[in-house]
Amino acid sequence: MNIDNRIKYRHLLCFLEVARQGSLARAAEAMSISQPAVSKTLKELEALLQASLFERGTRGVSLTAAGRAFLRHAGPSVQALREGVRSLRSGEHEGGTVRLGVLSTVESGLLPAVVRRLHEQHAALTVAVETGPSAHLLSQLRVGELDLVVGRMTESPQIEGLAFEHLYSESMTLVVRRGHPLLGAGPEALADFPVVVPLAGTTIRRYADSLFVQHGMTLPPRRLETLSVALSRRYVLDGDAVWVAPLDAVRLDLAQGELCELNVGLPEPGGSVGICSNPALSPSLASQWCRDALRECARAYRQPLA
Repeated sequence: MNIDNRIKYRHLLCFLEVARQGSLARAAEAMSISQPAVSKTLKELEALLQASLFERGTRGVSLTAAGRAFLRHAGPSVQALREGVRSLRSGEHEGGTVRLGVLSTVESGLLPAVVRRLHEQHAALTVAVETGPSAHLLSQLRVGELDLVVGRMTESPQIEGLAFEHLYSESMTLVVRRGHPLLGAGPEALADFPVVVPLAGTTIRRYADSLFVQHGMTLPPRRLETLSVALSRRYVLDGDAVWVAPLDAVRLDLAQGELCELNVGLPEPGGSVGICSNPALSPSLASQWCRDALRECARAYRQPLA
């Protein structure tokens, strides 16, 4: 079947934004147009496709089966067009841009090494990094707004239909500042101190919850819930909080003696850190370079921390 030439670029952009936002109102705000204009554009697209793309509800909209099928192709198609325009405007000799989604499990250790390697090898390459929960980053990858997502995310339901390449296994660990009262104490004393844990609903938060359950405790009410490595590190170094952290986030601090690990007798087996990509999206040259750099830098992480 030939593509109906009445389907315009604006139809695709509107569809992708509504799918991303899950709301006509939020999509309209993001696109700086009115909600009736969004609704009209969607109705036009649905009429042209002869399919219902969204189910409308009191809390917003959700993709139908037809909408999910169309999403797998619409996002990559729009991104391919953007990449083509960029390549013409910048010239093929330019390095271009690679857009990475990065989870907290890799942002402070692996990623800086990857960016350094990329810039050593490709002087004109721009590396654009977006951080956040896996659900958000994987949704961005699905619609073509990101080239790759890197981190520990295999347990996320949003990974279905995407491709995952394992790089190395990484554990979560409990760390405190030097001289902390808990060093040498038993795990039952954990309840007396504030804790820093990942945000609720994230893949790595499950380990924190499981750890306390296995010790017959609940998470202390005095806690900081965040995915920010910088905030967590500063809060722990300046006080008595216990940080349930991905090893990558504290690897350098442990090596330098700024932070110390707590041994609570329940080692975590480790989760798979890797690269997630959208198989429906044709990879750009810059994303291929980035994938190669990630593989090279990950080799050092396959060895236990000395």
